[in-house]
Formats: sequence, C-alpha cells, structure tokens
Amino acid sequence: MLGLGSRRGGLGTAGGTGRTRGTTAPRDWALDPSGDRCCRWLGVAALPVLYNWIVLVCRSCFPEVQAQHAGLWRGLDALCDTLYLADIAVRLHTGFLEDGILVRDVARTRRRYLRSSSFTWDAVAVLPTELLCPPGAVPVARANRCLRAPRLLEAFERQETRASHPNALRLAALLLCLLAAIHWHGCLYFALSARLGLGSDGWVCPNASRPGFARPLRRYLHSLYFSTLVLATVGDTPEPQREEEFLFVTAGFLLAVLGFATLTGSIASVIANTGAADAAFYPDPQPVRRYLRAQGAAPGLARRVSRWHRHLRAQRKPPAEGAALRHLPGGLQAELAADVHLPSLRRVGLFGGWEPGVLRQLVLRLRPQVFGPGEFVCRRGDVGREMYFVREGRLAVLAEDGRTRLAVLGEGLYFGEISLIDIKGNTSGNRRTADIVSIGYSDLFCLSKEDLAEVLAEFPRARDAMATKGRQLLLRMGKLDAGAEAAAVAAEERARALEAALEGLRTRAARLLAQLESGAFKMGLRLERLERQLRRRHGRGVGPGGPKGPGGNTKPGGGTGPTGSQGASRAQGLTGVQGPGGFQGPTRFQGNKDRRCRGTTSCS
Repeated sequence: MLGLGSRRGGLGTAGGTGRTRGTTAPRDWALDPSGDRCCRWLGVAALPVLYNWIVLVCRSCFPEVQAQHAGLWRGLDALCDTLYLADIAVRLHTGFLEDGILVRDVARTRRRYLRSSSFTWDAVAVLPTELLCPPGAVPVARANRCLRAPRLLEAFERQETRASHPNALRLAALLLCLLAAIHWHGCLYFALSARLGLGSDGWVCPNASRPGFARPLRRYLHSLYFSTLVLATVGDTPEPQREEEFLFVTAGFLLAVLGFATLTGSIASVIANTGAADAAFYPDPQPVRRYLRAQGAAPGLARRVSRWHRHLRAQRKPPAEGAALRHLPGGLQAELAADVHLPSLRRVGLFGGWEPGVLRQLVLRLRPQVFGPGEFVCRRGDVGREMYFVREGRLAVLAEDGRTRLAVLGEGLYFGEISLIDIKGNTSGNRRTADIVSIGYSDLFCLSKEDLAEVLAEFPRARDAMATKGRQLLLRMGKLDAGAEAAAVAAEERARALEAALEGLRTRAARLLAQLESGAFKMGLRLERLERQLRRRHGRGVGPGGPKGPGGNTKPGGGTGPTGSQGASRAQGLTGVQGPGGFQGPTRFQGNKDRRCRGTTSCS
C-alpha cells in the first residue's frame, strides 16, 4: 500500500514508497443532510427507485416489451444498479446531528449507517438476484430493487420542505402514487388475462384477433382503462365469469375503497390546505361583507372593502406578518424582519446616522398597514398615538379647508413624530397638526408611542437626535413657544437640583444611621466584654464560705464592712468597691462607685 503524506505535503514512507513533496493527502468529505448538495443528490437517487417501481412490473407482465427492447433494459438496469451503489457510498459520508451539532467524522458516519436498518435494506436491494434465475425471468428476479422505496419517500419529503410551492409538489406526489397504483393494477390484470387466455371471455383482455390489439401499447392502454374503472368504483365493467376473475375484481374494489379513496381524500386535503395557507396570510373578506349587508352599509363602502382585499392578494402584501412568524425564535424573527424591512427603514431620513441596534429594535415593532385611495391616515386635531413611515405609495398633506394640497409625501418620508415626542414649548401638544390622505394605495409602517418610547429609553443618543429634529420642525411650523420652552427647561433644572439635594440628604441620613448602628453595636460588645471580666474578678475574691468581715464571721448577705453587709449584685461595672474587710463588690455604673466610696477606707 502507498503511504499518505501529511496535509501539509509531507513525505510518506509507509510500505516503502515515498510521495513527492508538495502533494496533499486526500481529505475525507461529509455531506450535510440538510444542505443543498444532499438535497440534489436525493433527487438523483430517487430516479432509479421510481424506474424500478414503474418499469419492472410492466416488463414482467408484458413479455413482448421485455423481448423487443432487451438491450435497452440491460443498460438501464446497469445504470440503476450503479446509482444504487453510489447512493450507498453517499450515505456512508452523510453526517448526522448529535446534540444539535453536525457530526462530520467519517468514521462515525460510516459506523452509524452500517449499524442501521437502512443499510440492510439497501444491501438487499442491490443483490444480483437476476444471476440466479433463467434469462426470461430477469424482470421478476429484480423485484428486490423495489425495496428502496423509503429513499423515494425521503426525497419527496425533503423536496417538499425546500420547495417554494410545497402544496403543488405534494399534489404532484399524490397524483404520481395514484397513477402508479392504476399502472400496477392494469399490469396485473393483463397478466391474469394472459394466464386465463386472452379473448376467452368478455372480462379478460381481447387477443390479437381483435383489430388493433396486436400491439402491446393497445393492450396496455386497455388494461389501464379497465383498472381505472375498477379503482374508481364506476361500476361499468364486464361481469366476471370465473373464480379468479371474481377474486381479482373483489381485491380491486377493496383496494379502491381503502387505498384509492385515501389518496383521493389526501388530494382534496391538499387543495383545502392551499386555501387555508392563503387565509393565514390574508384576511377573509366574507365576514366583513356579511357584516356590511347586515348593517345596511352603503354599496360604495362595500366595494372599497372588496378592492382593498383584492389589492392585498394581488400585490402579495400580508397585513399580519407577526402571526406568520410567531413560531420562530426571537433571534430568527429579528434577523428575518431586518432582512425584509431594514432596507426600507434605512431610506427614511429621520434614521440617518442612527445606530444599527436602534433600527433592529424598531424593525421588530413596526406594523405594516395598507391604505386605499382617498382614505385618511390621520386627521387634524386627533390625538397622536402612532407615527408612520411611507414604504410605498403617495400621500397628500391637506390644508385646513380639506382640499388644498400643501405637500405630497412619498417613499422614505415620515410623519406623526411630533405627537409622540415630548418637546417643551409645543403649542399643539400631542394633537395632529394636519390632515393626511392616501392618494392611491399606500403601504406604510406604523410605530406606536409605547414602542417608540421603549426603544428610545434604551438609546439616549437616538432620543436626543429625534427631539432635535422635532424641535426644528416645530420652529419652521411656528408651533414652538420659546418662553414656554425656557420656563419648562428652568423648571426641569430646578427639579433636578431639588432631586440632587434630596439625594444628598438621603445619603447623609443613611451615613448617620449607619454610624449610630455601628456605635451601638460596638458599645454592646464592650459592655459584654467588661461583664465577663467582672465575673472573673468576683470569682477570685469570694471563697467557699462567702466573704468575711473584720470579726471573722461570715455574713449571710456575702459582704461585711463598717456600714453593714452588702449583697451580691448582678450589675457589674467598670471598677470594683473594696471595704475594710477586703471584699470587692461589683458595680455597673460610675455613679454607684462614687456613692459606695464615701463610706470606705480605700476606693480603686
């Protein structure tokens, strides 16, 4: 064997044969099961499976077809076997997901595939079983090639998930299954007719003596027509004459009831789901129409509603984008919304120079709205709760008379921001300052006041920039009161000063409270320590019989002196009091010490 050099072009020495410098060792490859290459290969691998399911039964039941094109069938069979082997090689190099991570280790992918049941079925499907049978039975002997039907179903499923029109692909797959079932039933019908004798009765397929039935194509078409009648349960079929014919017709009816009806119902479900998918994106106009009829609305209003719905479907403008994306994770929703709407938002002059993070947050909160011709977007004096960005269309700004056009707003412009920004000195407050009407169909982005405030609270620079542009616009419109603005600014400064002073007082009060608590805690620790010291001194000054006076007798109270006995006291202080007899009495406070020292000889 030849040794493989290193990836950097090293020199191989295994087996005694070296490799020249500069060559690169072949790298193992692994396919991503959800990638484009794997999907395209699945489409190729499905072709031989489909060929075997369609052609083998036809070649087995129509010997003339097999005999007339024997060379063609041998070439196609060899090509299908080659594709089967190539598909096994591809599956040995197809990665898999483990804990959400794609495993590309070829050794692990091979081991996983070889231990799976799919490898067993794939290996059985490529066994050369036709070598064990006589030459005339080659199509029947290749029946094991049909065992790779799961690969065909996998290809259909993968293509359906990646197709732009999955319902059409699903409908085509169901029609293919339906035609395959009729094809198999027709071929088996002809095989049974050939066994019973062609033209022997009215139920079997006619023989070559009937005009036109000498050709295999005519016989196949007759068999296909008969199978269609049986599986469609039309009932216009010849009456069976023999037991085999009765059994075959009964099996056909059962297949029609169970399988054929299931396929037909699936086709109807696919067609119904197509309408349901459109209803998920576009609102149904029928409830609105019924409501208008029930309320006796004007016909012109009903026509406007109908035209609005038709415009949404014709221009592919779904009004409820959030409902379609609600199942996606938040990060993927943000990326998708940014990819779709961020280019339109960048064209808005208000957002020029803003941070990308602000725009991404705004994109998630935008709500698309479509206005029809002559429809008012906002009216003068209304309370402003939203601002609008023009994505497509044209809008007219009307004067107070409602007819004169002051300006025309086009793509990339915006309006309504003054009502949402708290600008000091704004004489109009949060009221709309003009009437804006849609000239044609206008596609707008709507941003509510709450969403805008939430975004600007996180980005102060963007908030200041928007307030500056709003102030400049108010100055041009003459809606800004300089005196009121100055008074509001002064009031804000005084409020900030009072808040700063109050915060300082709170800080000082908190500091004093902390010092007081610390002093009390330290005093408690000091008193506890002194109490322990006085207990130890009291224990050393008192004997087992109690303290004695000058005469040597023991006082019941525990202390003697000129002024009488002194009992034991729980209060222990900073110093002790000692009488003539040598007893040192504990006391807690300095005042007690002074009082006791007045009648004693010594006081320490």
